[in-house]
Amino acid sequence: MSNNAFSPLTGPTGFYPVVPTAEWVARLLDWGVRTIQLRIKAADHTPEQIAREVDTAIEAGRKVEGAQVFINDHWQLALAGAAYGVHLGQEDLGVADIGALRKAGIRLGLSTHTPAELARAHAVRPSYLAIGPVYPTTLKVMPYEHVGLERLKLWVPTAAPYPVVAIGGISLDLIPGVMACGVDGVAVVSAVTLAADPRRAALEGLRLAA
Repeated sequence: MSNNAFSPLTGPTGFYPVVPTAEWVARLLDWGVRTIQLRIKAADHTPEQIAREVDTAIEAGRKVEGAQVFINDHWQLALAGAAYGVHLGQEDLGVADIGALRKAGIRLGLSTHTPAELARAHAVRPSYLAIGPVYPTTLKVMPYEHVGLERLKLWVPTAAPYPVVAIGGISLDLIPGVMACGVDGVAVVSAVTLAADPRRAALEGLRLAA
């Protein structure tokens, strides 16, 4: 690894749930999921609650061999807790201490929505790149139109050599088509947490994104 590149992932991304609590992180790890992102909405929690959730999620991942637990946005807490990884949006690059995260060996996932953002992301040399939203999503207001499968397939090679995670509006039924675009992993936000049988959904997701 060169001095200005982030540490590479230690395993495949594959099926990659994005969840709101450390309890979900621990539950998914028990079910065999190994790449998970904790994404907490700061507006709904006190700083103390957020710190507790982040620390608990980091510790849960530390106890499981092969776990890749990423903390969304809260990079200071992730740095203090020696997290496996952090996931940031490009707007965070001007705020986060990228050098400190890199020096600490913390992996970085970086969101991209356009070819221009993919090009900018190369300068950071992250551990993986996320492309989205692949499909329209109602869970988060996005200032970008959805990418769609045709553009996803075209954009994936431009992300090389970094692994690509597709995200945005992806249900279990849509995973095979997304994986066929050449991505390394598929992030899901509601496919597990809002499923009638979350464990079954997680196991099916692992199978589809393998």
